[in-house]
Amino acid sequence: MDGSLLQISVFLTATFAAAFVVGVSGFAFALVAAAVWLHVLTPLQTATLISIYGIIVQGYGTWKMRRAFNWSWIWPYLVGGAPGVAIGVLVHHWANPDYMRNGVGVFLVLYALYGLTRPEIKLERTGLTADIGVGFTSGVLGATTGFAGILIVIWCGMRGWPRDMQRGVFQPASVAMMAMCALALGVSGSFTRDTLWLLLLGLPALAAGTWSGFALYGRLDDAAFRKVVLILLLASGLPLILTLR
Repeated sequence: MDGSLLQISVFLTATFAAAFVVGVSGFAFALVAAAVWLHVLTPLQTATLISIYGIIVQGYGTWKMRRAFNWSWIWPYLVGGAPGVAIGVLVHHWANPDYMRNGVGVFLVLYALYGLTRPEIKLERTGLTADIGVGFTSGVLGATTGFAGILIVIWCGMRGWPRDMQRGVFQPASVAMMAMCALALGVSGSFTRDTLWLLLLGLPALAAGTWSGFALYGRLDDAAFRKVVLILLLASGLPLILTLR
């Protein structure tokens, strides 16, 4: 970014919008931010800021939903997610990321369309192995495509839990996985002076967007929250499919 007023305005507007969406839904910061930031920032700056801002907004969301926090529901995703991230880093070196993103996009679109047109899917019982497996797969996807928490969001929705319980699980899990990514970026020397300047510049917009999003979230019931999540999953998947060559 050359520091022009227009580019700074675009950056701040996208930051506010992405934080607002997270405040409402609990996820999708990367989807909204990257779609705009990549026009004014470098890919490395975009990845770095998404990781750091993601930790901030998801961390705040986790604190806001702290009454719904239950460690016994969260730890299986982290146990599976840690090795998943490590393997995902290795896979990233030889796998074609475009194919993986396209596959994720097709899955998200089909699932969202089914959820919006058919009755709600509810899994009455799931085992510990399934939860760890979802965490592992989420870790792999996070390291290879940037969609670390998508599968956990879907999985929590399929459990039929109330909205607060869902966010009390997938937001802490997302914070942990984003922290892993941020650590990897920090070790690789991604935190340049320009990136740190952008980080500080965008903090007020990030705070305003997060606060506004949570204000709207308080007006949603469980049914409306489910629709918001499905629509955002659909919006997440469509751009990935449109990149098919």
